[in-house]
Amino acid sequence: MPLEAVESPRLYRQIADQLRHLMDRREYPVGGRLPPERELAEKLGVSRPSVREALIALEVEGRVRIRMGSGVYVVDPPRAAPSAILVADDAPEGPFEVLKARELVESAVCAEAGPQASGADIARLDEILLQMKEACLSSDELVALDRAFHATIAGILGNAVLVRFVGTLFDQRINPYFRQLASYFENAGSWRAAVAEHRAIRDALAAGSGEAASVAMRRHLRRSQERFSQSFGDGVSTGQESVDACPASKN
Repeated sequence: MPLEAVESPRLYRQIADQLRHLMDRREYPVGGRLPPERELAEKLGVSRPSVREALIALEVEGRVRIRMGSGVYVVDPPRAAPSAILVADDAPEGPFEVLKARELVESAVCAEAGPQASGADIARLDEILLQMKEACLSSDELVALDRAFHATIAGILGNAVLVRFVGTLFDQRINPYFRQLASYFENAGSWRAAVAEHRAIRDALAAGSGEAASVAMRRHLRRSQERFSQSFGDGVSTGQESVDACPASKN
């Protein structure tokens, strides 16, 4: 059964459905390695990020195992009923869709926030950045501070709806798909890079430049997408350095 091109607002779900069906038919047998992401993307007529979202969903479901530096392998399906995450109406959005949405929304927020940022706003951002540089923070602590940084910027505009919306978008990163993806690529080095990118956003806001802040935010969220787009199958895992290995103490 050949792969078929798919079109859907949630492409990763249809891609996962096709791959799961092929596994059930043993066209991708247990123990076998799936084709590379690039090949799957070309055959399906979709982007590599959409394929990656599908592979992460299948791993959460227990149908594949991702081995960094080697590839993606089919495993025995769990004996329990298949996870409802992938078929439920409230299934989470894909990580790359979320990051793209955040790039568009938060860069626009920064453009408006630049001329309005007060000394108190900048002081709050400085406090968050200082905490992010503390030694030996856990992943959950870093994520909470990351959220606070982005929500604080939205709060500069004094619009509760925007603060809630930015927070809701950010909170998608705690869904099981995003957490699984982050487990491979989020590490001490990636957090150091994120803190440096946050600093650039803060500096632009402190200078009162909405344009520069917008550019810095867009750059930050695009680089986040790039960090999560590193290959599963080539080279050595970038996820081996623990987030809890005191990343900020090296700054």
